[in-house]
Amino acid sequence: MKKVLLSFAFAAFVAGGAMAQEQPKAKASAPQEQAVNGPALTFEETEYNFGDIAQGDVVEHTFKFKNTGTQPLVIERVDVSCGCTTPAWTKEPVMPGKTGIVTAKFNSAGKMGQQKKAITVHSNAADGDKYVYIVTNIKEKGAASAKN
Repeated sequence: MKKVLLSFAFAAFVAGGAMAQEQPKAKASAPQEQAVNGPALTFEETEYNFGDIAQGDVVEHTFKFKNTGTQPLVIERVDVSCGCTTPAWTKEPVMPGKTGIVTAKFNSAGKMGQQKKAITVHSNAADGDKYVYIVTNIKEKGAASAKN
């Protein structure tokens, strides 16, 4: 009986020791949440929904971002998923802690129904490219204006 109790006590001790060893690993990852070493691009929002618009409407949204890294951020280029979207962005380097913008202008001519357009931001950010999206539902011109 003593052997059985000692076996259970030993197993509990080993299991407790294994759990205790995992906790410092969790604490070690916490500093990674701080500022990135190098430039870092952090958007306030990654998707914007225009809601219902009429076919032919041109809408625009500005995505704001912050350089949460430790070095200047430079946007090299911005790609869009179709010719219906025109991007504009902050051209000068964005210093650590400062903000910039990426603007997407969407022309709904020739489009109908639900649309989700990707905007790819290529920069020198340490974690690579970032994506933001514009979303809308395009209705026939008469149907959308009758609702308003």
